[in-house]
Amino acid sequence: MLRVQNFTVSSDGFGAGEGQSLEKPFGHADPGNMFAWAIATDHPPINRSEPGGSRGLDDYFTRDYARNIGAEIMGRNKFGPQRGPWQDQEWQGWWGDEPPFHTPVFVMTHHKRPSFTLSDTTFHFVDGDPAAVLAQAKEAAQGQDVRLGGGATIIRQFLEADLVDTLHVAVLPPKLGSGARLWESPDELLDRFHQDVVPSQSGVTHHLFWRK
Repeated sequence: MLRVQNFTVSSDGFGAGEGQSLEKPFGHADPGNMFAWAIATDHPPINRSEPGGSRGLDDYFTRDYARNIGAEIMGRNKFGPQRGPWQDQEWQGWWGDEPPFHTPVFVMTHHKRPSFTLSDTTFHFVDGDPAAVLAQAKEAAQGQDVRLGGGATIIRQFLEADLVDTLHVAVLPPKLGSGARLWESPDELLDRFHQDVVPSQSGVTHHLFWRK
């Protein structure tokens, strides 16, 4: 199964802003605002300096993030800010020495580079269409699910190829206005997916999709 989990977009459908750089991984979007709902939970995606956190609906989704995941697929822009041929192969992603994935990760790029391992995460750089990359990820997952991590452009490619089985998208109240867009409206997916919409006390609205 190919799953999108905890992918966060603005109310106008953007998963990241414009102008990505080393200092601004999400462009003009503030990641502190984008992911406040997840960071405030009892099982946040990154370690907080203060203990404790919410235990409600948002926490359910952050706890579910790693369940039965055996591999991840991401786009090159999620991995880092470089474009074109790799100028700096010392760059090993935004996450430091202990990435949060704990599985093989397949980075889609037209510019290959050697695989490398940090902690329990191995990054592979692959050039192929979505179906071919998914086949590689499924083999590495050894019977577990594959997570499609984003960004928005990569998720759209896999949706257009009709390869996504389930999606969880957290929609924030503010608008971004421009950037990498997942959708203009979630209704675009209703021809192929069932949908549940569940508001949270944090202010985000969770959109859940599963294949018809």
